[in-house]
Amino acid sequence: MDASRARTLRLLALVTVLACFAALLSGCTVGSSPSTKDGATTTRAAAPAAAHDLQDEYLKVIKDVLPSVVQIQARSDLGSGVVYDDKGHIVTNAHVVGNEKKFQVTTANSEDVLSATLVSAYPDQDLAVIKLDKLPGGLKAAAFGDSSKVEVGQILLAMGSPLGLSSSVTQGIVSATGRTVSEGDTGGGTGATIANMVQTSAAINPGNSGGALVNLDGRVIGIPTLAATDPDLGGSAAPGIGFAIPASTVKTIADQIVKNGKVTDSGRAALGITARTVVNDNYQAAGVAVVEVKSGGAADKAGIMPGDIIIGLGTTDITTITSLSEALASEKPGDKTKVTYTRGGNEKTVEVTLGEQ
Repeated sequence: MDASRARTLRLLALVTVLACFAALLSGCTVGSSPSTKDGATTTRAAAPAAAHDLQDEYLKVIKDVLPSVVQIQARSDLGSGVVYDDKGHIVTNAHVVGNEKKFQVTTANSEDVLSATLVSAYPDQDLAVIKLDKLPGGLKAAAFGDSSKVEVGQILLAMGSPLGLSSSVTQGIVSATGRTVSEGDTGGGTGATIANMVQTSAAINPGNSGGALVNLDGRVIGIPTLAATDPDLGGSAAPGIGFAIPASTVKTIADQIVKNGKVTDSGRAALGITARTVVNDNYQAAGVAVVEVKSGGAADKAGIMPGDIIIGLGTTDITTITSLSEALASEKPGDKTKVTYTRGGNEKTVEVTLGEQ
């Protein structure tokens, strides 16, 4: 091959490379299938479309559920509630109603203040039902979901009146399920120990209590009740760690209150004792001293007596009233379990058939 022809071939190759480079910069292809172009275009468009679809889901859920979430004003406390049925019953937290009997209620779609009266409160589960004295037009009951189907990672919206900001919505996910959480009995809490709570990253602030924790199907799967506190931060709320009473528990308690005016079947296991935490010589919590035994109760039938110090329930070490409450929260009435206690310095273990609280 002569030098002139070789130079010509090199120039042609260079022109081809430059043409391909220019085609790539312009979004075109040379010698490739049009499906590459279509695929790239589809990929670039998919992200905004998915975000738009999710936003539409949020908007639909908020439009459907927020009208069922109300603000409740007691004499000194403010919280939220969820319209439970078309008869004006509203479910909320017991710590929202406190010791009050009368309340002012504001719905999401009206500035009119409605009056309501307490039906019954059940502090042991931190739930209560109030009823509107007069039904307003357009009142809409919320739909409650199956909290047993809640899974970690599901997107949730928390609706309520945090810090008095009515009809507020925050967003998060299910962080965990099956949590057993004990409330404090100071600062408005009931001191309840509640099992199977839903943990969420959605912001839960004062005023959110009693509101709605809602999935993207528009179903209430829990009642936001409290936020975790960090003792290292002086007991202030720990961001992104909130807890809600599961819908199954809410429905069980609320249905009884609506039907009977009170809770007749708590479903909560009990030993049938009055007790207090005791400390050892180093002032560390060391067990639960039995102060009083209910006649015919579970402890009485098992031979447990006042003065005994309970140090174990099943496989759980018991050091405080709270630890005993949390251990019982995972049990059901009628369950059989071992109770370990000391009497006169001697350790004993008996089998107890748990009663109902």
